[in-house]
Amino acid sequence: MSPLRIAAVLLGATLAVTLASPAGADVRKPPVDGRAGYQLGGAYRPAKGVDIVIRDRSVRAAKRRYNVCYVNSFQTQPGSLRWWKRHHPRLLLRKNGRLVRDPGWPGEVLLDTTRKQKRRAIVRVQRRWYARCAKDGFDAVEPDNLDSWTRSRHRLSRSDNIALARRLTRLAHRHGLAIAQKNTPQLSRRQARRIGFDFAIAEECEVYRECARYTRTYRRRVIEIEYTDNGRRAFKRACRKRGDRISVLLRDRDVVPRGKPAYRYRWC
Repeated sequence: MSPLRIAAVLLGATLAVTLASPAGADVRKPPVDGRAGYQLGGAYRPAKGVDIVIRDRSVRAAKRRYNVCYVNSFQTQPGSLRWWKRHHPRLLLRKNGRLVRDPGWPGEVLLDTTRKQKRRAIVRVQRRWYARCAKDGFDAVEPDNLDSWTRSRHRLSRSDNIALARRLTRLAHRHGLAIAQKNTPQLSRRQARRIGFDFAIAEECEVYRECARYTRTYRRRVIEIEYTDNGRRAFKRACRKRGDRISVLLRDRDVVPRGKPAYRYRWC
């Protein structure tokens, strides 16, 4: 076989492997069963033994840890509504002319994912946020409120949010970032895989008996967070059931920094 023919065959094989590889195959996924620190209420020095640190996109990553960048991708972040109204008012969800707010977090307004053009615009807004996460040393992103359609007063649909999630996954992977499915047990295993998520972050899944929906899809790459205001029985059950296979931690509801009176943190 001639050298040119050999080169062509090798190139074809390389392309075939590349095309057959799943999206995000080259990103760095979180360590299996790594101890996680959930620091959304404010950054602080991770406790000894913590392998994974989850922080808001407004702060830098922790040194010598696997870092996850929190981005409120389907709703506005508290305190940012004025900015959205000024720069992107058409991306805010409305019903009968009134903004649709998250009933559990009144400071957060849902983003309008109902049309392809709006989903593209939402991604354009967040493109620089994801890029900044990568620049600041994060390894992954946690796009929150994927399940916003359940609080949209029937304005959004699951398919709307899945379509946006697929765009965000491609965006994250282009920046070399893994991406988490945040909560949303309503997704089937097939839907989650089609979106392209790399792991899951699940809050209170033991309380609501939902954890198996995440472990079936992501196996050991699940970070489970239980909260003290539910009592500690759910956390203890989670440790017995899964504490030797996935990361399970207990936090105070406001995830305040260490040193604050309300700070609570345990892992299995």
